[in-house]
Amino acid sequence: MKFVSYRVVNRESWGVMGTDGGVIDLCAEFGVTMPTLRDYLAASDADRAKVTEYCNTGFGGTLGKSSDFPPSDITLREPITNPGKIFCIGLNYRKHAEETGYPIPPHPLIFPRWPESHVPHGQPMLLPAESDQFDYEGELAVIIGKTARRVSEADALDHVGGYSCYNEGSIRDWQLHTTQYLPGKNFFHSGAFGPCMLSADEVVDPAELMIETRLNGEVVQSSGVNDLIYNVPKLINYISTFIVLHPGDIIVTGTPSGVGIARSPQLWMKAGDTVEVEISKIGILSNPIENE
Repeated sequence: MKFVSYRVVNRESWGVMGTDGGVIDLCAEFGVTMPTLRDYLAASDADRAKVTEYCNTGFGGTLGKSSDFPPSDITLREPITNPGKIFCIGLNYRKHAEETGYPIPPHPLIFPRWPESHVPHGQPMLLPAESDQFDYEGELAVIIGKTARRVSEADALDHVGGYSCYNEGSIRDWQLHTTQYLPGKNFFHSGAFGPCMLSADEVVDPAELMIETRLNGEVVQSSGVNDLIYNVPKLINYISTFIVLHPGDIIVTGTPSGVGIARSPQLWMKAGDTVEVEISKIGILSNPIENE
């Protein structure tokens, strides 16, 4: 199922995409106990099963229920509007590490982002006045669905709630001020997250997914997720060793080769551009670029 968070008639809601292209409003039915998608992920197996049954009952097949709202009536939000933690992974595709000239990290290179640094599908990513080095980074986002601590690689995927697209827009000169990437990765509304969360049961192995980034319609990144240095199970294993992962936490797994900073001449996003991140099975995250 493709889960979405959205705003409709001045209220926040969440639901799933119906077969007719609209949205089934699950908050209206389950909002007392599960007011957000993050709460759904944290709910019991029995409560989540009630959501699946509600979507299916009486309409002949998976997601057979008629939609409550057409796409034109809603404004998409980030799939998880209230994440507890966002972990980003640097230099995690082999070909990307090669193009930068940096050695492969001996352990996952991890830094944080905060929710106010990204926007949902369709909303503008903002180029700050302090820089013109605004780079795209199409990435697979992993959304935790089950509390994880010291989880083995063999069991790691059992703790995934779903997958989404992420554009980790980076202000490169600020990123490289020091060895700590945080400033260049957290400018206000510089990244994007969405449009949906594809439930984990729809993805047998995330390594089989394909990712593509397009700038103004031109392909600038294209790779299989199987080029990851530290794959999804390894990242969950490593991160859950030093901290507890909770439902709704996000791991942004790294970007493939083709980034603007590694090109000659370098390629930066600017006001008036449109950037798209497409991941197979999940969909397309599209955002215009505007000056802040």
